[in-house]
Amino acid sequence: MILTNCAACAAPLAHDAPRCVRCKMRYCDSTCQHDHWRRGHKQICKKIHRGGNAEQYNADNKYKEAVSVAVEACADDTKGQTCYICTQALHWKTKEGLVRGCACRGTAGFAHVSCLAEQVKILVAKCEAQIVEASDFDPVLENWFRWFRCGLCEQEYHGVVKCALGWACWKTYLGRPEDDWARCFAMTELGNGLSAANHHEDALSVREAELAMHLRLDADADEDDSESLLTVQSNLACSYYHLGRYEESLRLRREVYLKRLKVFRIYGEEDRDLLIEANNLAASLLQRRSFKVAKHLLRKWIPVARRVLGDSNEITLQLRRTYGEALYKNVDATLDDLREAVEALEDVGRIARRVFGGAHPTTASVECALETSRAMLRALWCPRIAVFEEFCEMGGEDESG
Repeated sequence: MILTNCAACAAPLAHDAPRCVRCKMRYCDSTCQHDHWRRGHKQICKKIHRGGNAEQYNADNKYKEAVSVAVEACADDTKGQTCYICTQALHWKTKEGLVRGCACRGTAGFAHVSCLAEQVKILVAKCEAQIVEASDFDPVLENWFRWFRCGLCEQEYHGVVKCALGWACWKTYLGRPEDDWARCFAMTELGNGLSAANHHEDALSVREAELAMHLRLDADADEDDSESLLTVQSNLACSYYHLGRYEESLRLRREVYLKRLKVFRIYGEEDRDLLIEANNLAASLLQRRSFKVAKHLLRKWIPVARRVLGDSNEITLQLRRTYGEALYKNVDATLDDLREAVEALEDVGRIARRVFGGAHPTTASVECALETSRAMLRALWCPRIAVFEEFCEMGGEDESG
């Protein structure tokens, strides 16, 4: 459940908290339920029930709000364009406008959130119906990626568009049983979407609920071997980091990284999840000013990322950006360190702009880091130039000479 607080007093709720019999709204106890009924729940209870239940009703409303925000944010970019799926400017049913939150450029990639959601829902359902054995699940996952990855440019959606698709995914599958694979995946997509739109408090609430659900469903499982649990913990650590809870984030990120590393040492497979955790841990180390440890970690995994994922992969670029930050953020950085940082970030910036375009968050973060590193290089270099010029004006002679 995403609605993890009492509808009357907003207090955190246990999983088995009392519910309204009709609409399934959740409460601390009967006192809160009666109070909420007197304060107006009576007037909307039937409406919520007709909408599916409290969770579905909330998801539907949040989805509409998220789509509206995404359309407004993309309004300048989408003028005069049409949806590449339905070929219309306005959606035939919802009358929503267009969005584009990926790496597509020119006239490509414009679509309605509703069209994107309906397309991936059909593709996933079609593949899911054909599952006979475990190996048949791979096509399902390939199509599931379309919930967060553009089918044209093959890059992930970002910002408010990713948030709208997160709500679309959640409202599509929340009615399934709690242990259903699609419902579990949908909760992850919702948390990621909220985080992408900088709704970090909401993302934290979703991810804490997701962790509680995993621990409840996998009570008898070996936590160290649970791939899904590691993903949930990694996402939760990101929420901690964005909310300034750095110690909790560092502790959890180190724990997840070591577990991923343990899997790597057993199976010898260098995968993207391990590289993501290496970058996350390095970012937390930088925040705690552990520059030497962070640089050592990044120098170890950047060559692996370039070999396994390629120079233009987003994870590779993020690792290299973090390495540049490790060089210039150190108060003891030398002139050579700052030059290396600028050179590395210039190269990463060129690749990011070519692959993702100038509006993508990855490109923006690299260019921001590059600007800062250049400023720090100038600050360190200019005094040396002044000393050199003064020396030249004096005739270039050393006093001891």
